[in-house]
Amino acid sequence: MPETSRSGNRAAGRRRTLRHALRAIAALLVTGSVCVAATGLLTRPEPLAGRRDVEAVSGDPAGRSHTHWRQVSPHRVERLRVKVLEALPHDPKSFTQGLEMAGGTLYEGTGLPGQSSVRSGAPGKPPMVHTSLPAPLFGEGITLLGRTLWQLTWRDRIAIERDATTLRELRRVPYPDEGWGICFDRGRRQLVTSDGSARLAFRDPRTLAKTGEVTVTEDGRPVTRVNELECADHAVYANVLPTERIVRIDAVTGAVTASIDASGLLHAGELVPGSTLNGIAAVPGTDHFLLTGKFWPKMFRVALVPAQPPSRTAR
Repeated sequence: MPETSRSGNRAAGRRRTLRHALRAIAALLVTGSVCVAATGLLTRPEPLAGRRDVEAVSGDPAGRSHTHWRQVSPHRVERLRVKVLEALPHDPKSFTQGLEMAGGTLYEGTGLPGQSSVRSGAPGKPPMVHTSLPAPLFGEGITLLGRTLWQLTWRDRIAIERDATTLRELRRVPYPDEGWGICFDRGRRQLVTSDGSARLAFRDPRTLAKTGEVTVTEDGRPVTRVNELECADHAVYANVLPTERIVRIDAVTGAVTASIDASGLLHAGELVPGSTLNGIAAVPGTDHFLLTGKFWPKMFRVALVPAQPPSRTAR
């Protein structure tokens, strides 16, 4: 066969091969587009690497709630421990449910039907003011708003507003959720409450109406049994029932920003059935906290310091 014929045949073969390849690529593109479109209709797009979705629910004046999804950068969870600065006496019969300081006065709310109370006085001293809740009310968390104080009840569906000086009851308002912890976020002018789940609710400080909520998460996983709360340093501190761990929470995203080891504060001989960490109060003007618990005979003034890294075994 002449050389020119061979060259022409090779060129024609290359053109046919190119046409077949182009048709295959076009088919793949069409099929892929359909799959991508269908997937987009059925699923929410995955977050960008290094970011995660956070669900926050807010309310409007009409009482309707709206869910918003926003992407936030993940927090690095600090590992902290408590360093005891001082040990103070504490009523060992107190079933502590809430603890808060204002000036030099410590306020404590206690629970159990027939034993629930609110008391105030100097830390480590017998209370100067004391008021009891009538049975069968079960007292829960407390927080101060200047001249008044809110006290939650567990499953009695009411919250009680009190005079912060005399502890006299001023009024009762409906509270449809289980009452656990409560604190006042002064920066955002809102109450933060817990109900034993992984949710923190935001509430109007006057009416206790819910205005929003957020899920508490650590490394993307919900943290349940969030109990006593303390709003301090633009964050929410919470003990995780029934552990000896406290978490520091970003109240906007719900992300845990620090895990605090509060173990070993009491000796084994000082523990009784029901003894659990359940009282966190920021000491005004310092970076210290007062910690105590249910039926604890002591209260501790502590500082938060970096946890010791695990020791490496020498080879």
